[in-house]
Amino acid sequence: MVWPRLLPWLADYPDIKLEISSDNRFTDIVADRYDIGIRLGADVAKDMIAVRMAPDMKLAVVGSKRYFESHPPPQKPNDLHNHDCIGLRLPTHSGLMTWEFKRRAKTVNVQVSGRLTFNSSEFIVQAALAGQGLAWVPDDMARAHILAGRLLSVLDDWAITFPGYHLYYASRRASPAVALVVNALRLVQSL
Repeated sequence: MVWPRLLPWLADYPDIKLEISSDNRFTDIVADRYDIGIRLGADVAKDMIAVRMAPDMKLAVVGSKRYFESHPPPQKPNDLHNHDCIGLRLPTHSGLMTWEFKRRAKTVNVQVSGRLTFNSSEFIVQAALAGQGLAWVPDDMARAHILAGRLLSVLDDWAITFPGYHLYYASRRASPAVALVVNALRLVQSL
């Protein structure tokens, strides 16, 4: 994540106050009087100015070796109906997140089910590591566990990629402090 790399830069600007709120909701930054928001690129409103903060996000379906000892790996997305899938519930969705897949020009959405549901991908990864089911999480959250052999990735040829995180702001609310943060972000991104 880029924010920790921005913190040393902030020390040079003691008059800038920074409040970070993270709650997985779609907040109206103008109505709630925030200067800056962060969302996946496809979720940024067209009337906002957006600056990319991160590369595109690939999602991976992962499970532990322990889980796969008693469950055959899925070969296609619809095989997930036969698995214990760890759900994600976000406040901006009316139900559990639908797992999305794409291969060539074919898109498949699967409404999964399972014994566990969380509102945090970090908790989902921990449950998958504990052998509690399959997880659909950003690849970068699972990558170290995959490389260490703690998690196995399946359905890789169906993995979908979303535009990465973007910082966004309304042009009519862009203060000098917002301009400083945006310029610092661009500098950090170039390193």
